[in-house]
Amino acid sequence: MGKNNHRKPVSRRSALGLIGAGAGVIAAGTALPTKFAIGAQAKIKVGTLLPYSGTYTWLGESITNSLELAFANAGGKLGGREIDLIKVDSEAKPPKAAELTNKLINQEKVDIIVGPVHSGVAMAMAKIAREEGTLTVIPNAGADQVTGPLCSPNIFRTSFSNWQPGHPMGKVLAEEGKKKVVLCYWGYGAGKQSAQGFKDGFMGGGGEIVKEIAVPFPKVEFQAALTEIASLKPEAVYVFFAGGGAVKFVKDWAAAGLKDKIELVGPGFLTEGVTKAQGAAAEGIRTTLHYADTLDNPANRAYRAAYKKAYGKEADVYGVQGFDAGQLIQAGVGAVRGDVAAMGDMVKAMEGAVIDSPRGQWVLSSAHNPVQNFYLRRVKNGVNEVVRLAEENLADPATGCRA
Repeated sequence: MGKNNHRKPVSRRSALGLIGAGAGVIAAGTALPTKFAIGAQAKIKVGTLLPYSGTYTWLGESITNSLELAFANAGGKLGGREIDLIKVDSEAKPPKAAELTNKLINQEKVDIIVGPVHSGVAMAMAKIAREEGTLTVIPNAGADQVTGPLCSPNIFRTSFSNWQPGHPMGKVLAEEGKKKVVLCYWGYGAGKQSAQGFKDGFMGGGGEIVKEIAVPFPKVEFQAALTEIASLKPEAVYVFFAGGGAVKFVKDWAAAGLKDKIELVGPGFLTEGVTKAQGAAAEGIRTTLHYADTLDNPANRAYRAAYKKAYGKEADVYGVQGFDAGQLIQAGVGAVRGDVAAMGDMVKAMEGAVIDSPRGQWVLSSAHNPVQNFYLRRVKNGVNEVVRLAEENLADPATGCRA
């Protein structure tokens, strides 16, 4: 991607053939520099722009913990150099994003930025990172634009685009023969992009969207929407709500008597991390996501055990994305033996990397977004259990990206 990175795209299938299970990270097609220009004594500065206060504190902590775990697995070094981790609290507040990004780049003079969680913060951060040319790895924020119109050779994502998790859910319902679905979502960027992913998967299979109901973000008054849905009598309802909004919607859904009449589905964020709060109302809800705690593969078992040992609590999908950010950075910096000034070679190594992730192995699209599997999950006894693979090797359309 980009005019300074002349390479042939590596397909996921051909790239995955390069390694076996448990092989970790491989940087493909990168020539190693013969000499490290700046000397191995200086530390590599990695700056995090993540929420360490407020509503999303636990996401920031999970990502940071897992990033540090990935670095620890590599001996606490990147390309032979020690790491100076500089943490900046994004507070998940978009108005502060530009100031804080500039602080990391111009005051702290970081070599690499990891962040953010919030898509609004990501939009502002990505614009500055593009201009400054700072290597940036996004471990959560799903704004489609980051790997769309704002795509750049120095910007990577290790999570998902907002479009991605919805598409396989639409595909699943279409394959099951459902024809009439209502969409209900928070009416802001993430909700609209998630709904578009569902529509592309569902309508492509012959389904019809009966109605779209946009709830102003972040309101959690759902009675009017539930009344309308009940009157429309669709076969299923696809929703995008998360956190406290997801808890309330699922409880309100059950209280309205709709749980046993109309199927409620959504991207994984509908039940991720909130099933305990949702209680019995969540039982049986199906979602699609690129990860589930119960995935049975060597990388996931090893990661979850290491996280539990290091931090005394269970890992989650946000931690997986942070762990993979660490692995991707290792692929790039390791390939240039710590010479982060060799940006072209570092970017090529990251573009060609195969990540042996707890979610399953994945590679990057030409727009630097994961090409990854999505799993159909069902809540059983408060756990999002894997039912089956919903869609294999799904890439984001990356609309507007000029690779």
